[in-house]
Amino acid sequence: MKRLILIFTLIASPLFAVQPDEVLEDPVLEQRARDLSTGLRCLVCRNESIDESNAELARDLRLLLRERLVAGDTDEEAVDFIVDRYGEYVLLKPTVTGSNLMLWLAGPIMLLIAAAMGWNFLRNRSQAAGVESKEGLSDAEKERLRQILDD
Repeated sequence: MKRLILIFTLIASPLFAVQPDEVLEDPVLEQRARDLSTGLRCLVCRNESIDESNAELARDLRLLLRERLVAGDTDEEAVDFIVDRYGEYVLLKPTVTGSNLMLWLAGPIMLLIAAAMGWNFLRNRSQAAGVESKEGLSDAEKERLRQILDD
């Protein structure tokens, strides 16, 4: 019984959202389309590829990608066409060039700045603690403290 439920569950959950009417007749082109669509983000679902998403926009992107491949575009040309149309956000793995380079480097740079500030804080704190313990209170300060405590 458990096996039967498992089988029905696996059959009921689609592995990919590609509809049968989207599949290309040429298996080589279809495989290229599948490979490319796993690297393109669904603009509705945000963190799913268009190959996995059931959204209408993802379907439109899958169809557009297949149209470009049937028209004779290379993989790079087809992806570039979609990126030009929808922006670089459509890529699940954005490029590390241009303005994105700043975004890629911002995290490690901020971590280094925070580490330097923390190290500087701890170094100054240990130096300040050493200075205070050596000096102690002057006689006038001791007298003033005694007066405050007596009140």
